[in-house]
Amino acid sequence: MKKLDIAQELSSNAYPGRGIVIGKSEDGKFAVTAYFIMGRSENSRNRVFIKDGKGIRTEAFDPSKLTDPHLIIYAPVRVLGNKLIVTNGDQTDTIYELMDKQYTFEQSLRSREFEDDAPNYTPRISGILRFDDKGFNYAMSILKSANGNPDSCQRYTFSYTNPIAGEGHFIHTYMGDGSPLPSFEGEPKLVGISGSIDEFTDMLWNNLNADNKVSLFVRYVKLDDGSEETRIVNKNK
Repeated sequence: MKKLDIAQELSSNAYPGRGIVIGKSEDGKFAVTAYFIMGRSENSRNRVFIKDGKGIRTEAFDPSKLTDPHLIIYAPVRVLGNKLIVTNGDQTDTIYELMDKQYTFEQSLRSREFEDDAPNYTPRISGILRFDDKGFNYAMSILKSANGNPDSCQRYTFSYTNPIAGEGHFIHTYMGDGSPLPSFEGEPKLVGISGSIDEFTDMLWNNLNADNKVSLFVRYVKLDDGSEETRIVNKNK
């Protein structure tokens, strides 16, 4: 698979929707994960990321303008023991609760489907990083309709062991703007990971469409001691 330039992937797509990046830093010292949200409606754009324990949650920037919390207010990132969960919806809680009962990542998602936002039927995308004394591994999932047909849910899980330094995978909800919005196709994209957490954060944020971007979360976890650094960028301030 050809390694793509994530800056180019973002800058060439006005509306990738919500996206997850997971990989390893170029120096091999950090597990890297990022999650961003975008919005076209006033309700979707009226959000910020805020810290919530070891994770984050979305919150209305102006509560008086919140018209429907369904599908837009949730916890994108939660930590369960040695696992970091990142998703584009409230399936974060489903994964957290069921994995706490010894279900696997894939099993946890069998109880969920794509979002009920006809006619888009937005895919649910999810990722998980598992840390141990050997480093980390990760998996990504997408639950999507059958080419816009809600009668069938198609489930795909991709697992990555012993991640390569300087590489990661990128999955997002939409192929681009449209009506209805076209769901992501294929397996997660192989992308390069480079720079410090601040450099990586700036690169992602600066290449997201200026009109549609809403919030960005980036975390670097140091593999030798588990220490972490987090960056949150909100368009609304």
